Amino acid sequence: MDTTIRKGASRRGFLGAAAGTLGGAMLAGGAKATPPPIMHGHGAAIEPFFGAHQGGIATPAQDHLYFAAFDVVTDKRADVEALLRRWTEAGARLTAGLPLGDSDAPDAPPADSAEAAGVGPARLTLTIGFGPTLFVQDGHDRFGLAAHRPEALIDLPKFNGDQLQPEKCAGDLCVQACADDPVVAMHAVRHLARIGAGVVQYRWAQTGMAGRGRRGETPRNLMGFKDGTMNPTSAADMDRHVWAGAEGGWMQGGSYLVARPIRIALEHWDRMKLGFQEQVVGRHKTSGAPLGQRDEFEPMKLAATDTDGNFIIPENSHVRLAAPETNDGAQILRRAYSYDNGVAHIAERWPPWRQGMMQDAGLMFLCWQRDPRTGFVKVFENMAKFDMMNQFVTHVGSGLFACPPGARPGGFIGETLFSA
Repeated sequence: MDTTIRKGASRRGFLGAAAGTLGGAMLAGGAKATPPPIMHGHGAAIEPFFGAHQGGIATPAQDHLYFAAFDVVTDKRADVEALLRRWTEAGARLTAGLPLGDSDAPDAPPADSAEAAGVGPARLTLTIGFGPTLFVQDGHDRFGLAAHRPEALIDLPKFNGDQLQPEKCAGDLCVQACADDPVVAMHAVRHLARIGAGVVQYRWAQTGMAGRGRRGETPRNLMGFKDGTMNPTSAADMDRHVWAGAEGGWMQGGSYLVARPIRIALEHWDRMKLGFQEQVVGRHKTSGAPLGQRDEFEPMKLAATDTDGNFIIPENSHVRLAAPETNDGAQILRRAYSYDNGVAHIAERWPPWRQGMMQDAGLMFLCWQRDPRTGFVKVFENMAKFDMMNQFVTHVGSGLFACPPGARPGGFIGETLFSA
């Protein structure tokens, strides 16, 4: 997907065209109105909403995340399809920096809450996905979609060390909102939830932030290490590892999202010596280079040993266990964000087994793949058992979602499923 704006293209012209295409029809209330004013602000860059793939996957990562999973509370298939149409219409407006309209009735609630007014699009992307329970729940074909559940949309296995909290797991639908401004991301999810009232309700949500230096640099996680260095980058690698192919049927051109909040025992980690931290990760902390090397993107020399015959990149280090070379070539596209939920009473699961008020912070792990069976599950099975990092991290939530291909103007996200 082309995520750039043509040089010389008029932003005012683009937004005017978007407003003309979408019309002045208000999404909340149904009344007609003139095209609303364009939002101007420091976040003027726009990511395209329509295209072969949904935004927020191959898009260069933005600075902020608002992820939400929803339960469907209607039993009518038509309601779900109508919701996806309205979410698509709203998504096109929101990603263009347009408000959702104004009510003509002075005693009616405003159609747009306006907390993001004046900020601009801020490179907002919205990515919509379908969980396994949208197709079958407790053996029940809820919406006549069971026959179209992709084989790749599995129930994730329980992994060693998982301490999953039900209130942070699963969901019939998900929305990933990413933007360079946190209010823009929150505003988008807030209004999709508002539009979905009576059809969906929140199940769980998580915000996130990227620890980034200059634009284009690999972001750092709360452990202080660069996160996402080994991502596939070429179009060929994306086709091979990220985008579903013809085998996916209605999912062709889409991708599967694994979303897992991972708590990091920061107080424990911060007491570790730098050398030990680098052994755990398998990279130098400052440069991000593999141990024994200088550049972040140098290929890892997994066979390299020191004078005593020990691997320079330890056998149980995070990067060795995650490397394609150790997983039969398997790769995933990592697009993770750090999170900070304040403090909570927490019991650590590793020595020194402390209990008390600690930071409830970590990584909102998001990864994309063509098939989770040959992607995340393949990579994580051994990591869950042997990764040295496990003494500092705990997976506390989990969800798997089938994110369909992008929509064309006049269509809607999920159209390939509902017309299958």
